[in-house]
Amino acid sequence: MRSEESGREQRTPIASLELLLDAGLEGRVRAEWEALSAAGLSSLGAHTSPSNRPHITLLVRDAGAALPGAEQLAGAIGPLLPLPLELSGLLLFGSGPRRVLARGVVVTEPLLRLHREVHALAVEGRDTDRPHTRPGEWTPHLTLARRLRVETTAEALRALDEVSTVDPAAPPAGEIIGLRHWNAATSTVIDVVP
Repeated sequence: MRSEESGREQRTPIASLELLLDAGLEGRVRAEWEALSAAGLSSLGAHTSPSNRPHITLLVRDAGAALPGAEQLAGAIGPLLPLPLELSGLLLFGSGPRRVLARGVVVTEPLLRLHREVHALAVEGRDTDRPHTRPGEWTPHLTLARRLRVETTAEALRALDEVSTVDPAAPPAGEIIGLRHWNAATSTVIDVVP
């Protein structure tokens, strides 16, 4: 939908279900955010809200659409956690002069099973799900920067390389330890599985 006054695209407020990382992996992603910020580049580290933390988005839909309740999600997803997780290479999403820069994760059957389980619980309201979070279309990742200018990609890679402690033979690993519900319309977070 376009605003008549600004001519800019109006965004529908969203709600999402997000996986949270253990302290070691969260610290690594935050270090990458800081490296991008220190280089003067787009970075999620620029968002200082306490709700801004590294996460893997499982599902995104309109904020007013139905989502399973916290108890239902905790009962189904809680037993699947903690879940081992390995970080992988860098990804660029989008088109045009600005992109999303993300850290990929190694896709495993347990991670895909958890994703499918969330979507199986969230049948009501799925007509507003964002396609990139649906089973079969989902690329699990940790966002490092939004709206990164394409011409600064090489600079971003250098900044990340400088803080990287990645041994190519042993990618950083840790665990997914929690699940939260983020509602952008109300700026609220509910820890479903702490």
